[in-house]
Amino acid sequence: MRFYYYWIAIVAFVLDLITKKMIAAQLEIGEQISVIGNFFIITSYRNRGAAFSILQEQRAFFIIITIIIVSAIGWYIHISRNSGKAWLLTGLGLVLGGAFGNFLDRAVYGEVVDFLMFNFGSYTFPIFNIADSAICVGVACIIIDTLLNSKEDSKRIGNREDKDQNEHEQQPI
Repeated sequence: MRFYYYWIAIVAFVLDLITKKMIAAQLEIGEQISVIGNFFIITSYRNRGAAFSILQEQRAFFIIITIIIVSAIGWYIHISRNSGKAWLLTGLGLVLGGAFGNFLDRAVYGEVVDFLMFNFGSYTFPIFNIADSAICVGVACIIIDTLLNSKEDSKRIGNREDKDQNEHEQQPI
């Protein structure tokens, strides 16, 4: 499918947008709905910072950085679109959609709606949203692509060295 990486970005963005709108409309801030006991809870939380609530109240900084990142990802997708690297392009599409989802919240509302909460015993993982998930899965896809390509590069280098050695051995003196 042509330009599937942009469709992935759009799907991630739309899912994020819909779920955030549902949470904002249905739950008061701090309200919780237990999905799986105390392990998985839907909650309504607002984050004025980045991942794990770091750099609170840095709205302008995040808007500028996100514009730069989204532009860079768009450019890299454009130059990589014919590479046939499905893992890379899928990952870039997910990161693009997630980054744009959180960007929209920050630009319009000055905060991001987070709602997915997981507890592991007494430890509560930082609350996140679909955009954050898309970014994390996208980065994992990019890492997988990097690992797969490093193996292919090693094989290509090994084959080239073998070829060079054979040519050197076969040359008359």
